[in-house]
Amino acid sequence: MKYIGALDQGTTSSRFILFNEIGEIVDSHQLEHKQIFPEPSWVEHDPEEIWQNCSTCIEEVLDKQKIKGIDIAGIGITNQRETIVAWNPKTGKVWHNAIVWQDLRGTDFINKIKKNNKQLNYIQEKTGLKLSPYFAGSKIAWLLDNVSGLREEAELGNIVFGTIDTWLVYKLTKEKVVITDVTNASRYLLMDIETQKWDDNLLRIFNIPRKALPKIVSSIGKIYGNTESNGPLKTEIPVCGILGDQQAALFGQACFTQGLAKCTYGTGCFMLVNTGKKLCKSNNGLLTTIAYRVEGEPAIYALEGSIAVAGSLVQWARDNLQIVKTVKELDECAASVKDCGGVYVVPAFSGLFAPYWRSDARGIIAGLTGYANKNHICKAILEATAFQANDIINAMELDSMIHMIELKVDGGLTNSEPLMKFQSDILGIPVIRPEVVETTALGAAYAAGLTIGVFKDFNQLSLYWKEEKRWEPKMSADLRFDKIHYWKKAVDKTLNWV
Repeated sequence: MKYIGALDQGTTSSRFILFNEIGEIVDSHQLEHKQIFPEPSWVEHDPEEIWQNCSTCIEEVLDKQKIKGIDIAGIGITNQRETIVAWNPKTGKVWHNAIVWQDLRGTDFINKIKKNNKQLNYIQEKTGLKLSPYFAGSKIAWLLDNVSGLREEAELGNIVFGTIDTWLVYKLTKEKVVITDVTNASRYLLMDIETQKWDDNLLRIFNIPRKALPKIVSSIGKIYGNTESNGPLKTEIPVCGILGDQQAALFGQACFTQGLAKCTYGTGCFMLVNTGKKLCKSNNGLLTTIAYRVEGEPAIYALEGSIAVAGSLVQWARDNLQIVKTVKELDECAASVKDCGGVYVVPAFSGLFAPYWRSDARGIIAGLTGYANKNHICKAILEATAFQANDIINAMELDSMIHMIELKVDGGLTNSEPLMKFQSDILGIPVIRPEVVETTALGAAYAAGLTIGVFKDFNQLSLYWKEEKRWEPKMSADLRFDKIHYWKKAVDKTLNWV
């Protein structure tokens, strides 16, 4: 049997998952990496630590299964998007810690551009994105303006600014290949979403040299390079499928046709709906992005709504507030009370993303009374993610003119029974989890498997998707209306913080 490997490099951890020829998980290994907070609203990762963890994860899976790299037909990659690494591709020298997608240090740069309506309109029209420090462009601009000697080296062609997919392909191919796939490139604020090429005017606005950016390639249908015998796989196998994490989850959920949608509950929370070959611009705070591109075919587009803080809010309650010791305990506390006791948490730690796009918003806990206890706060922490997802679905239905009749879900937080029950209640539609919940890694494996012929076509992959659990709404319409009303009042408080 031939296996397919998927490197799933996320915001808090890295995993290597081994799949068989019908998309089933054979084995996996996962390692967390350090979260670095140099200043308020700044978030960094160590790129070398990430690579070492990825290497270790690969080696551990091979060792546990007692197989060799030669048994793996190909390896796909899925990654945290927008996070930027700056390094010299000729020597491998890393110039700065990776600046993470949650990081807001590009805010001043973004605010200067916003004063120029002509530039603002051009950026949003060309990229399909909102002008926000969330995306990679302002992070690259900050590095060029603040790291001594970096701009000079970039102008000489001695620096590449790459997202994590670029970094991992570079390391896997023993520092030979410098590329990014089109889904990741669409998150830079530098790519024309129609032509899928770096745009000269955008590069001028951000003052970024073209030679410092990786080559844009298709997500599926192209072998980017081969691993080498002295790497973690200890043999040459194709690196042959890349999708940014949320696009990978859409792909892993078999949302291959227009109108199919998914929501991933991880560190953040991300909802995408496939809009096909149609480039659908949003009037309601959503993003237009690339869902995937098969080599030699037109790109498939998606509408996306992003939530900055979801699973990381649970971690914050555990690590910062220390009101629980484990994620499981938080679930148990939330399940022990019938409702949130009037408490609402708006986790605007890095501002609010879709549909508000306010980087100046800050988090609050609202509705506290003497009746409230830690169980109510735990329940409100879980419900915050569901409320934010409801905001996005409302915007998505307005933009796409598609009425959602169900929602496919995946990600670690789908293991939270209280959250999934409440999500179905507040949406008023069924919420469905697949048998394989690791859909980001599965999407990368699908992309790699299609490229090298392990999987025949999209129809075959659709047959592999199977429902594992379903939550049906039980909340009354009046109660749903009241809860959303008070959620919106809490959000208004965060928006009026400054």
